[in-house]
Amino acid sequence: MQNTLSRDETAEVILTLTRQVLAAPDVSSAVRPLLEAFVQRTAADGGAFFQVDGSVFHARAAQGDMPTGPAMESILTHGLPGDTPLLRALTTSDAPIIVDDTSQSPETAGFPALGVASLAAVPVLDRQGTLLGAFLAHTFAPHAWTESESTFVAATTGTITGLTARLLAEEAAVAARDGALRALGMALDERDRETKGHTDRVTALALRLGRSLGLDERTLTALRWGAYLHDIGKVCIPDTVLRKPDQLDETEWRLIRTHPVLGQSFCAQLPFLPDDSLAVIRHHHEQWDGNGYPDGLAGEAIPFVARLFAVCDVYDALTSERWYKQAWTHGGALAELSSQAGRKFDPAIVVAFIELAPAPFPNGRTVAGRHLT
Repeated sequence: MQNTLSRDETAEVILTLTRQVLAAPDVSSAVRPLLEAFVQRTAADGGAFFQVDGSVFHARAAQGDMPTGPAMESILTHGLPGDTPLLRALTTSDAPIIVDDTSQSPETAGFPALGVASLAAVPVLDRQGTLLGAFLAHTFAPHAWTESESTFVAATTGTITGLTARLLAEEAAVAARDGALRALGMALDERDRETKGHTDRVTALALRLGRSLGLDERTLTALRWGAYLHDIGKVCIPDTVLRKPDQLDETEWRLIRTHPVLGQSFCAQLPFLPDDSLAVIRHHHEQWDGNGYPDGLAGEAIPFVARLFAVCDVYDALTSERWYKQAWTHGGALAELSSQAGRKFDPAIVVAFIELAPAPFPNGRTVAGRHLT
């Protein structure tokens, strides 16, 4: 749909788009309003945002009608190569590239084969001028982009691309932090050979349960980071205790039970970790009836994310094989969680976990084991 907007109307659209971008939880959500504006306010049949990923650009979001066929399927699967003429041209352009006839422009080589007749392309650059991504809007029928359309594209993208570049940088920083925190958790798994793979499994369970309970993305990120680091305090526990092949004595148990406080103290030095992450680390061994540790919190005084994580943590411990026990069955583990609802665990979270019913471990069998920490 093509609309001619006045300057005031264009300003209002930019303001609305800016608000939507600032409120978006992720890059994909942030760029869709601009793609929608292209489709609604110009003759564009569709549009997409492509983000750089190594040497290729992958589609992160799309709106309207997109090309179809094997060539497009290949792009969706493998991405647009960074040496595509259009992308090469965008690396040296700080303004939109508007092409009325893709068959007549060397910059849009390859697009006619997709059925794209005309194209508007907008670069997203960081402060150093590096191309991070590109907005592409296209028509399937021949189209001469009007001055009004070109002005609209340039005006709306001027602010939005800067915000998008910032979001991409923040996303990259979060990904780097995420990888580093996961590596810390996995390093502990490697040290404590019995729990190898525990970090990834329990994190996946916690996120799945958190989503089913309606946690927002910010809280899910905090939960994920807390899950990665929940046992990091055990790095301070000597191998003679952590890997002891026999039952632990009371002194050794007291030492083991210091790991939540040690973990929180360690992780509090990471200024980007939110309070919910620290709550998971410190309080995942608290119990609903107040008999847990380290603070003896009870009921709703235990942070919600810690109550949620505790159920997932114990489920994985029960269904994992250890030197002193075989893995419990899925059904046996759920029965144990149910029996401890209202004692060790928040009963509402246990119900939600059982309803979620993660995939069972068919090779385990229910056996008694020592207390799981």
